[in-house]
Amino acid sequence: MKLISWNTNGLRAAINKGFIEFFNQEKADAFCIQETKMQPEQLEIDFPGYYLYMNSADKKGYSGTAIITKKKPLNVTYGIHGEYNDEGRIITAEFEDFYLMTSYTPNSQEELRRLPYRMTFEDKLREYLIELDRIKPVILCGDLNVAHQEIDLKNPKANHFNPGFSDEEREKFSLLLKSGFVDSFRFLYPETIRYSWWSYRFHAREKGIGWRIDYFVVSEKIKDKIVDALILDEVEGSDHCPVVLNIAI
Repeated sequence: MKLISWNTNGLRAAINKGFIEFFNQEKADAFCIQETKMQPEQLEIDFPGYYLYMNSADKKGYSGTAIITKKKPLNVTYGIHGEYNDEGRIITAEFEDFYLMTSYTPNSQEELRRLPYRMTFEDKLREYLIELDRIKPVILCGDLNVAHQEIDLKNPKANHFNPGFSDEEREKFSLLLKSGFVDSFRFLYPETIRYSWWSYRFHAREKGIGWRIDYFVVSEKIKDKIVDALILDEVEGSDHCPVVLNIAI
C-alpha cells in the first residue's frame, strides 16, 4: 500500500496550488490530510474512485482533518472516544488488517501556553493507540507537531524550549515509541537529515532551515512490513510537504 500524509495548511488553498495534480499523479491508496481549514460543504471538487471522510473544527477556517481512501473502511470514527471533535483533530479508519489514523496534534503555541492541553491530548492519544493495537496493527500519520531528536530540526539549541521541541513534547513522543510503535522514517534512515516543515518567514525553506514534524508511526509488530518512508520536500503548495509510507500490508 502507498499512503500519503500532508498538512495542506488549508485544503482549498492547496487545491489552487497543485494539490489535484499531485493527487492524480501519486495515485496513493489513501491520502491523509491535516489542517483542512474547511467544512465539508465548502469542498467543490470530487475524488472519483475514492471515499472521503472529514472531521472539521467547530471554528470555521481552523484545524480539521480528512482521509481520502480507495478502499471503503469497515468503520470510521472521529476523535478519541468522542473527544477532540471540536477541533477536528483525529480520524480513524478501520480496515480488515489494520487501523489508519490521521492526527493533527495541537501546537503548544508561544511560551508553551497550550502545553497542558497538549500533554493531555498526547496521553489520551497514546492510550487510544495502545487500545487499538491490541485488536490489530495501527498506522498513525499526520502533523504531530514535534521534532523528536536534534537531527530532526536545523537549529536544536536555539529552539530547545520552543513549541515543538520542548522537553515535555519530545518525552511524550519517546513514550509513544516505547509503548510499541515505530517512527517509520527514522527506523529506515537513522542518520538521514530531512525536513517536512519550514517557516514562511526569513526564506527558511530556501535556506534549508526546517523541522521534521510530519510522521508515519506504525505498530512495532508490522515494522518489518515497511517498504519505504519518504519525505517529498520538493513538493510545494504548503509550509509542510507530503510524507509517504509504502508498506506491504
